[in-house]
Amino acid sequence: MELKTKYQYTYFIYPYVIKNNKYIKYIIKLLKNKNVNLKIFQKDKDWDIYQYFLPKVRDYMFSSFGFSKAKIKTLEQMSIDTKAAVLAKYPCTMFEYNIKDDIQGKAGYKDGIFFKIQKIDLICFNTGICFLCMKTNIEETEEFANILNFNYKFRDINQEYNNLNNYDNIRVQTDTFTNMQEITNFIKEITGPNIDASKLDLETERFLTYSYACIDQEAWNNTTDFNNIKDNFIKYAKILPNDNSVDYSKENMKIVSEWKYAKLGITKTGVCLFSSTFDMNNYTILPQQYEMQYLYTYLFILYKKIYLKKISLDFSSTSDMIKVKKEFVDFTKKIWIQEVTEDDIGTAIYHSIKEVLEIDELYYKSKNKYDILYKELNVEKNSKINKVILLLLAVSLLFNIGNFIALILS
Repeated sequence: MELKTKYQYTYFIYPYVIKNNKYIKYIIKLLKNKNVNLKIFQKDKDWDIYQYFLPKVRDYMFSSFGFSKAKIKTLEQMSIDTKAAVLAKYPCTMFEYNIKDDIQGKAGYKDGIFFKIQKIDLICFNTGICFLCMKTNIEETEEFANILNFNYKFRDINQEYNNLNNYDNIRVQTDTFTNMQEITNFIKEITGPNIDASKLDLETERFLTYSYACIDQEAWNNTTDFNNIKDNFIKYAKILPNDNSVDYSKENMKIVSEWKYAKLGITKTGVCLFSSTFDMNNYTILPQQYEMQYLYTYLFILYKKIYLKKISLDFSSTSDMIKVKKEFVDFTKKIWIQEVTEDDIGTAIYHSIKEVLEIDELYYKSKNKYDILYKELNVEKNSKINKVILLLLAVSLLFNIGNFIALILS
């Protein structure tokens, strides 16, 4: 059966890392960019996010919820340098890249698949870990096969040695970007060389994907079984092209079935939600929940993973062990032990993504390094204390001997 799509979008996510001592300079760079705006969250317009996340995680990721109108006005009136210094104190700051026109592209030599980049967000944590999130959607086509091919091709456009001629069938028609090379140049301009990401063994030449598709109910309803279209779902989750043979292996893949006519697929390289229009919720409420609450849940987990890699590397390479020890303790208290949400589906998604990305294993590896370091520091500390005690005893002994000799001579 050739699937028809009624609604879809894909976020392409690019993690990048800014050196700690250059984070404020990076915020200044963004603030100076006339196409970049600070993203402010407010209860009235972002209530779904506000009520979904528990207070401690909400304060960590969305500090601007606490900004009063007076605070926002004061920020706007600050010089760029002062504003950057203030923003750098918050754990997370987000920006929106202003797109003048809809960024429209064309994939396919004959029929063509038109796509738009609807928005670009920058999520910056003051640890230097950042994410560029680019939302795309395909237009003027209902073929699900086109979504598979587009996601498969587009996620690789940032490869350094990629032959961009292979992407001549993706044509950008806008004053902002005239071709695919300009998109890759834009990403490099925004994110920088990303050398530190390579040190953390992060994939820097391929986007992570976060995708939503709602297919026509004729293919999946109360009389048509999901197994008839399971091949398409597996390809979608594993980001395979339409003509690829499907591998049903569940290795490094998890399926979450919290809805009757929607399934979530999780792999190490992305997350997708595959649904049917048979349930009206799947093209009214669920797309927005997936794009807001669950997307930020995914980003928070990605942040945890990268930060743990950073701490683990610091344990092995830095000489300032006291500082690294403090970072790990702060991470554990402020981030690791915190629950994200009380929403049942959100909780199930959170734990499933953590499982696939093997976050727990990564944390306990870091903890083992911390335990060894803690013992070594204590041994060294006790050794220093013992040396001081011995020195004091020696001085005291010499002093007593001197007094004893003086007493005899007198």
